Amino acid sequence: MALPWTTLDRCTIEGEGSLELRQRGEGDFLITLDSLVLMNSKAQRSEQALGRLGCRGLMERAAPQVLVGGLGMGITLRATLDALPATARVVVAELNPRILDWCRGPLAGLTAGAAGDPRVTVEIADVADLIRRAAAASFDAIILDLYRGPHPRTDKRNDPIYGSLAIERTRKALKPGGLFAVWGENPDRGFEERLAAGGFTVRCERPGRGGYRHAVWVAEKLPGQRLVAGPGKRGGGDDGRV
Repeated sequence: MALPWTTLDRCTIEGEGSLELRQRGEGDFLITLDSLVLMNSKAQRSEQALGRLGCRGLMERAAPQVLVGGLGMGITLRATLDALPATARVVVAELNPRILDWCRGPLAGLTAGAAGDPRVTVEIADVADLIRRAAAASFDAIILDLYRGPHPRTDKRNDPIYGSLAIERTRKALKPGGLFAVWGENPDRGFEERLAAGGFTVRCERPGRGGYRHAVWVAEKLPGQRLVAGPGKRGGGDDGRV
């Protein structure tokens, strides 16, 4: 008989509901938002792939700089750190300080203490704000592991994370050849088209070989100037040059 879930901690997110950390047995955790399961410690393959693919080729760089949006259980952060040299610097943007407490506390054993790694700085902040404030060519990689990924109803121009204007800001924050990796629930053709119009090569991976497979986009910044597409357009727009 399966063991019952025990709620270790909970907090209320205004306008969203009750966020809970639950445990069952040794090393079996859930993070839930009301009745929605946001993260499951037994289902890690897309998060591991996101961190690994987002840092492709960075092990050979002298001191790579990486921005991770969303801490979650720290699985993506662990995969990111494993793909980086000891000289790397990783900034993690996390909105909820309770998530950081969980990753440094009961969840630390899942990731060998990734949130406490000396290469890591955690900022309690919106990743969109950090990207907006970043100096040009700040990061070798930007990795987004947010529980709301891109989807067909995303505002094509003004979504603060996945819209064409946000893609323009992300491109500016990346170094030449920098990588933009994004987790999503399902593939989204519109998001891929906005990335391509915004100056990226892009491919969508579906990690795993069976069962439900999430989407992981890996986009590489192209050299030169590109026009950012407006709503309903491909390959051009009225937003100026990047």
